[in-house]
Parts: sequence; structure tokens; C-alpha cells
Amino acid sequence: MNVAPPRESGSIPTAAWRHIRALWPRWTWWLPPVPFVLDSIMNASLGALRWDHILILVVVVGLAYGNAFTKKLCVGLYPMGLVALLYDSMRLVQHVGIDASTVHLCDLRALELRWFGLDLAGTRITLHDYFQQHASLGLDVLCAIPYGTFLFYCIAFSGYLFMRDFRAMQRFTWGWLALNVIGFTTYHLYPAAPPWYFHTHGCAVDLFAKASEGPNLARVDALFGMTYFHGLYGRASDVFGAVPSLHVAYPLLVVLEGWSRFRTRGRAFTLGFFLLMCFSAIYLDHHWVIDVMVGLTYAIFTFGLIRVLGRVLRRPGSDDGDGFERLEPASLAGEVRAFGKIQEPEIQETRS
Repeated sequence: MNVAPPRESGSIPTAAWRHIRALWPRWTWWLPPVPFVLDSIMNASLGALRWDHILILVVVVGLAYGNAFTKKLCVGLYPMGLVALLYDSMRLVQHVGIDASTVHLCDLRALELRWFGLDLAGTRITLHDYFQQHASLGLDVLCAIPYGTFLFYCIAFSGYLFMRDFRAMQRFTWGWLALNVIGFTTYHLYPAAPPWYFHTHGCAVDLFAKASEGPNLARVDALFGMTYFHGLYGRASDVFGAVPSLHVAYPLLVVLEGWSRFRTRGRAFTLGFFLLMCFSAIYLDHHWVIDVMVGLTYAIFTFGLIRVLGRVLRRPGSDDGDGFERLEPASLAGEVRAFGKIQEPEIQETRS
């Protein structure tokens, strides 16, 4: 495929074109922003375009066409950008496969009572019933920490892997995307109401109910005079997406991918964050214990799946057991692999 550059020799558009073509070989130069451009066009046509849609598009363009360093960062983080698009677009299919007869509510609570319930004063209750009766503002704030920071936590871990092992970063981010796709699909194949919904609505299924941060996180918002959690959950479209708990799946994926790279302190920190998230998911009334167990299973499955796919994608003759080098932007002129030493490639016309 031959693409002729603009004719204005020495002009700014020509220089920009040659810069982009030096970064992205052959026809791949136009691919990075395409999903985000289409998403912005779709939201604009629906009258739902927000500032964050434009912001993520600008960030992707800036990273993709900045220099060799930012391009590599774009390649590594790209699956996380796709997750943002996927999450935002879920509102368009909010009720697909879901009606009052398919939502699991009190039948799921009955299983929770049978498998993980407590007998107190002759009454069988769930852990959630107990915690809601014995909630404290201190625990509310403690459990709000992993719930309010898990996205930044995953992005920070991706940055850590970017500096240490780019292919491991790709395994993690593509695994993160796969985990979300599997989880979002389950929401529609097995719609399930969270504990807070039961405590608010009982066993009545209201398909038009709004997502909620729950009473515990609402108290944290009130304590600090903010609307962070209210705004965060106000955008959620999957009220009946309790199974699996992706909140616990994310930090477990961090533990699994980072365990071999961390030392004692790193392992202790990531394991502690993961265990606190598991407790918080139950204490905050957001997930049944069953949801947590399914989320952990999904994370372990995804971790193994990505590694198997890496072996399948392995280059013939490669002995490193990892096929993710095919996705690594290693063909850039002038790139030095060491972090902080990646240099700008020489601008030269590329013919394909």
C-alpha cells in the first residue's frame, strides 16, 4: 500500500506526516485513535458527548504520535483505553438479556445464607446483614480506600511494569481487558443484584433502579464533603452486575503478575491491598461472598489464559516462551530499550 505524503516540501504538515510514518510502519499509523474517534462521534450523535470522551481521545493521539517513548507507552496502555470505551458503551446494552425473571436476587441471597451465613440469636443472617448492623465510620473510610483507588492502583502497576518488563506490562493490560470482557458478558448472561439492592428494595426487581454507592460510601462522601463515590457509581449502568466481583479480580491479577518481581515489601503491600479489597467488597454491601469467589476464579483463569495465548503467539524459534514480543514496538529507529533512554527516531520518509 503506497501512501504519498503531502506535496508541500518542508511544510509543517509534511514534517508531521514524516514523523508519524517513521513511528508507525506501513498502514498501522492510522489505527490507534480509530476506536476513540468512532466513540466520540457516536456519543456526539446521541447528544451524550462528555469532556472525558474528548480527553481520552487527545491523550491517545498525544501518546501515539509523540515520540518513540510515548508510542511505546501507548501500545502498553492501549487495552486499558479500550476498557474505558467498553465500560462507557455498556449503557447502550444495559437491558440486553435482562428482565425481571432472569435477575438473580433472593435466590442468590438464599445460597449466600446457606453457604456463608451466620446463626445469631436463632436467626440465619448474611455477613452483610451483620456488618450493616455493626458499621463504623472508621471502617467505612478504611474500606473506601481500595474502592476509591483501584483504577489508579492498576494504572500505577502498569507503569511499574513498563519500567521493568514491557512484555509483562502487555500481559497485564491485555489480561485486564480480557477480564473485563468476560465479566461484562457474565453480567448479561447471569444478571445478579448486589446486597445493597436487597437491603434497599427487598426481593422486588426494578429494571430501572439506579446504581448506588451504598450507605457506607455515602457516609464517606458526607464526611469529606464530596460527591466522589456518588458520581462514580452514578455513571454505572449495570445495577445487576454483582457476579463476578471485578473489584477483587483486579488486585488479584496484580498479585499474580507482580509476585515474581516484587520483594517482601511489594508482596506484602499488594497482598494486603487485595485482602482489604475482598473485605471491603463484603463490608460495603457491594458483593456477596459468592461474587467474590467467582471474581477470584475469573482472575486466576484470565491470568492462565493470557500466558497460554502468549505461548501460542510465540515466534518460531523463540526460546523465551512469550509471544508478546510480536506486539512490542521494537522496530522504531533509534529506540534504546532501557527506560529513560528511549530516543526520538530519525525522521525519514518511509515507503511501503
